[in-house]
Amino acid sequence: MDLDAVEELREDLDAFCAEVFASIPRRDSRQWGGCYLRGLMLDGRRKSIQPMAERLPDGNMQALQQFVASSPWEHTPVRRRIATKVSQAINPDAWVIDDTSFPKAGNHSAGAVRQWCGALGKKSLCQVGVSLHAVTDAASVPLDWRLFLPKEWADPADARRAKTGIPDGVGHREKWRLALDMIDQARSWGLQDQVVVADAGYGQNHAFREGLAERGLDYVVAVREDVNAHPGQAVPHLPERRKGRGCPPQPRYRTPARSLKELALEQGRGALRRCTWRQGSRGSMRGRFLVMAVRPAGAAAHKAALEKAGGRSGWDGVLPPETLIAEWPPHHEAPTDYWLSSLPADTVLRHLVRLAKIRWRIEHDYRELKHGLGLDHYEGRTWRGWHHHVTLVTAAQAFLTLRRLDPKTQTSV
Repeated sequence: MDLDAVEELREDLDAFCAEVFASIPRRDSRQWGGCYLRGLMLDGRRKSIQPMAERLPDGNMQALQQFVASSPWEHTPVRRRIATKVSQAINPDAWVIDDTSFPKAGNHSAGAVRQWCGALGKKSLCQVGVSLHAVTDAASVPLDWRLFLPKEWADPADARRAKTGIPDGVGHREKWRLALDMIDQARSWGLQDQVVVADAGYGQNHAFREGLAERGLDYVVAVREDVNAHPGQAVPHLPERRKGRGCPPQPRYRTPARSLKELALEQGRGALRRCTWRQGSRGSMRGRFLVMAVRPAGAAAHKAALEKAGGRSGWDGVLPPETLIAEWPPHHEAPTDYWLSSLPADTVLRHLVRLAKIRWRIEHDYRELKHGLGLDHYEGRTWRGWHHHVTLVTAAQAFLTLRRLDPKTQTSV
């Protein structure tokens, strides 16, 4: 937006900032928060602090730098207010977990190491942020963020930790655990539980799916074709124990587990069902899908089953079945995409597929957050600065999203 358009929003933006920044004790700090949001929304190639300050009539580089990088305001209460406000407004259909990368020129920014960088499509020096989003087909907004701290940054004696202000007690934690932490945080804020959706980076992990199940949350998560499972109707048997020999036998399946691809191919094209799951900008979104019950296999699934058994005798070793959804386009020899769901077996196919596909909104989120609002333009190195910046960018997107949903206004980035 140009300066005139941003100034036209000034009154509404000030009211929004007064609400979401209410936890920040200093009035002048709250004012710089509003100034920063205007800088993020204003047209400009770079949304780092210096160029934003130069574009704004009331911009002050030193004040903005201090507000983002070193001011001690807590980002969590601000995120809570944003999450509550947008969740009430958009009434989400799902919570979507994802992560995004922040390319860096040096390895002195908190959490920066050489790792897979999705923004560049290769391994490169970057930070990675894990995010939780409230999503519908029409709107989506991040609810919370976590900065992934690789093992290289976990040593408390590492001098870089002190320089970047990483809090004591914060160490390496896998991304899927950070995702569960954010879900726990959202629930502690009083947000209504939603079906959890995630890509294969999370869905592939049995412990992540088990963590959701333990919390009573349903999910529809992408997985790879090589995940091993048994057909849903398969039941393990308990071998006879030979007297005086070894430990009690454990339940086992009569046939080996097979990959999801193999199970789908065994069902064949005759089992496919056509489904239209939503209307897109180019017309109806349609596809052909296979749906079948499967039981997870592998060491992680077996361990989870034993833990569920709790040592009780007579246990048959059966984990609850999950629903496999496989998309099998015409002219393909095998399905191209796979998901596992914990939703009831009688869930309507259109609902299953719509949830499986709803991750497209997150790609829209990241484009808007990065290209329109400068999510990855922050040049600071500190832990606090990163969390402040992503919180402020989230606030800017939330404000614009709420305006787009208001029939009285039509505002775009």
